[in-house]
Amino acid sequence: EYKSLSVPERLAVLKTVVQTRAKDKVVMAGMGFESTQETIAMTLRAADEGADMVSLLMPHFFAKKMTPEVLAGYIIAVADASPLPVLLYNNPSVAAGVTIKADLVNPVKDHPNVIGIKDSSSETYKANLDAAKGRLCVLAGTANYFLDLLKNGGTGGVLSLANVLPDACAKLYTLFREGKIQDAEALNGSLIELNHKVSGSFGVAGVKAAMDLFGFCGGVPRKPLLPLTGEQMETLKQSLSKSQFAR
Repeated sequence: EYKSLSVPERLAVLKTVVQTRAKDKVVMAGMGFESTQETIAMTLRAADEGADMVSLLMPHFFAKKMTPEVLAGYIIAVADASPLPVLLYNNPSVAAGVTIKADLVNPVKDHPNVIGIKDSSSETYKANLDAAKGRLCVLAGTANYFLDLLKNGGTGGVLSLANVLPDACAKLYTLFREGKIQDAEALNGSLIELNHKVSGSFGVAGVKAAMDLFGFCGGVPRKPLLPLTGEQMETLKQSLSKSQFAR
């Protein structure tokens, strides 16, 4: 929900995460803004707060003007100025359709401070994997193709479902790394099915409600988003109780 937070709130969250993280964990701070100037300024603030890298959702208010040339200029300017490595974040569903494709990956992938892509688009991740090969890491942005991305040379994932099922999502990665592909496939199918019933059906409110039901602190979404209705909550409870992850 970082887009629903004010800048001081974002920095407060970042500071808290940095202070309380496990020593072996990496902190990626979402610092993409509409202007290059503000993005650079906030990247410097993220570095001051102790983040390990920044992720950049592409500018999208003037979506029709966000050509590969414009976006490449944005990325390179930020990467030049940033004291932290830069991870590109491709999520056209929340960026007015602005999409990171191979024609943008190619001109920026050799920048020494651009380290990878988090790709949340089922339509682009395979082409971006090919374009990034040998230079950038590529992370799945959803459980729906996490395993497929790993099979095709991807590095890992930043998954919404991991807020609800962190152990299961981590286990899938471990099974793949250990070469236990059949076990990974079985777990993957269950995770994808549940992902459709949580964030796929109910979005942010569903993820937060599922976190509550699984013993984490989810809470309600920030307005204008609404919490689940009683009927929706009951549907979610039934989906969770019927899954192999029921508690």
